[in-house]
Amino acid sequence: MEFIGEIAGLATSFFFALTAIIFTRTGHMVGSQVTNAVRLLFGLGFLVILNLILFGEPLPFSADSSHWIWLGLSGIIGLSLGDAFLFQSFVSIGARLGTLLLSLAPIFGSIIAWIFFGETLTALQITGIILALVGIGWVVMSHQEPENTPHGHTRMGVIFGILGALGQAVGLVLAKQGMTEGFPPFQANAIRMLAATVFILAWLLIQKQVGPTITAVRKQPSSIWLLLLGALMGPVLGVSASLLSVQHAEIGVASTLMALPPVIVLPFSYFVFKEKVGWQAIVGTLLAIVGVAVLFLA
Repeated sequence: MEFIGEIAGLATSFFFALTAIIFTRTGHMVGSQVTNAVRLLFGLGFLVILNLILFGEPLPFSADSSHWIWLGLSGIIGLSLGDAFLFQSFVSIGARLGTLLLSLAPIFGSIIAWIFFGETLTALQITGIILALVGIGWVVMSHQEPENTPHGHTRMGVIFGILGALGQAVGLVLAKQGMTEGFPPFQANAIRMLAATVFILAWLLIQKQVGPTITAVRKQPSSIWLLLLGALMGPVLGVSASLLSVQHAEIGVASTLMALPPVIVLPFSYFVFKEKVGWQAIVGTLLAIVGVAVLFLA
């Protein structure tokens, strides 16, 4: 199918924007750590069913060890650690600013590819990075903390958002290495999700947080349906679409199309969350997206 990679990139942005809104809500209800753990469990369940239907096996046990190693590391770094920081960022500073910071991921990815894989950055691409950073910095500087919030609340949220974007970038670069020879995205996603789920469950056991996690969800039964929907939108459809996009489109074009959630989230922030969105935030967001586009389309 022509333009399947580009279409998948646009779909990724839509799914991730909805996921940010949903998980911002559940983060306030049950906490970011509970959100991260439960959505991974639900996401893994969805992917096991999909892989049974599409490939006749719950997980790609026949895959080469190299696929498991690269994709497993990708899942731990991107889905466990990166998303843990990202969800805390959503709780601290909201979906709009959190998704904007997530657009740093393709910039980090370019720098990682330059350092470790020898990919060069042209002067125009460096200009794109600067434009994106200026746009994001403008939005962050114009963001005002709501009344009655702890001092430094926004600063910590921004730090969490940057760490989340870094985790996403590393995870995507590792996933690219693990999807050689046309490896199916749904199977790749299943390996990533399994590794991330095992890691997060082990962490909860070590921290003795399994009981409190179950209790938090039981106290907010309505959160289960939101977590189910978010798991379907993000870890299943969104992540699979992103892998499909990276596989069938140029990495630069795919990353640019996947950097649009901040624009999609803007009207939701204004109409749903009643967040004040000034002209500085709008211009800064658009400038950041232009910078990402210049970086990858140069």
